[in-house]
Amino acid sequence: MRQTIYCVLCVLATLLLVTLAARYIIDIWLLAFFESLQTHFSLFGVALALLALLFRRHWYAVLLLVFGVGLAVHSVLMLREYAAGPTTATDASQSFKLLSFNIENSNFENGARITDFILASNADVVEIFEAEPIKTELQRISGAYPYSVGCNDMSIECDSLLLSKRPFQTQDMRSLGSLWRNRFILATIDMDGQPVNFVSAHLSKPYFDEFHADELSILGPILKGIEGPLILAGDFNASVIAPDMRDFLRDTGLNHAFPEPATWPVMAGAYGIAIDHVFARAPLQLISVKQIPDAMGSNHFGLMTEFSISK
Repeated sequence: MRQTIYCVLCVLATLLLVTLAARYIIDIWLLAFFESLQTHFSLFGVALALLALLFRRHWYAVLLLVFGVGLAVHSVLMLREYAAGPTTATDASQSFKLLSFNIENSNFENGARITDFILASNADVVEIFEAEPIKTELQRISGAYPYSVGCNDMSIECDSLLLSKRPFQTQDMRSLGSLWRNRFILATIDMDGQPVNFVSAHLSKPYFDEFHADELSILGPILKGIEGPLILAGDFNASVIAPDMRDFLRDTGLNHAFPEPATWPVMAGAYGIAIDHVFARAPLQLISVKQIPDAMGSNHFGLMTEFSISK
């Protein structure tokens, strides 16, 4: 009986760890779910190997244990690779706030509550994804945020919405690929004498064929063509350790805070993964990116970001 349990545990750990390791040999969208969760699945594989050792002390279980620890360590190194350096007190002398939140397009019962939160947030700029639940609240929101892009004549859909207390110098809304329409917003806003480019992006799920990688390949050149300070917030539906996300960050030179707050799944709380991100490039610096602890009925946690711009 002990031998049977040992074999079952080793088979499960082997299948899991080999699936995770496949990313180092081949890049295929079918592995996307496992790639974003590499840290979690690696630790689960380690737990299976340790459990197997309780039933039988054998070299193969030890090998699985070492392999799993190696995958977990490398996942943490990848999470840190494109992290921004620490912000000094001098850099943070003048700061601004950005609220970004996927509120879930079927979350209508909490639309008024989310609106109250937006109005009380004191954020300079707000970026909402799957914004349909607050569409009927836009007139009330306009009292505090008179400038907006999305959920209007520019977009038949009400998915991406960017709100600002300050007027836009330029604004643009377009599609990233053919799967979804109007999920990219660019607005240039004067932040006390310094124009800042605010970008909103909502990408498809990475296990929907090659659409996720295709959207990133469209988004990257757009961002590289934008001059000046830039901050990008969005629901990317993938962790920064996913191969196409790593290529995107390397190509664009964007950085993120470390550790990134977990945003999904809500039931996992702080032990989930970050699939909603805030990226920036110099001279804009991220001071803090914090999880909004109340998801208010959404399947994502929102993020409150404080940032500064070096002169």
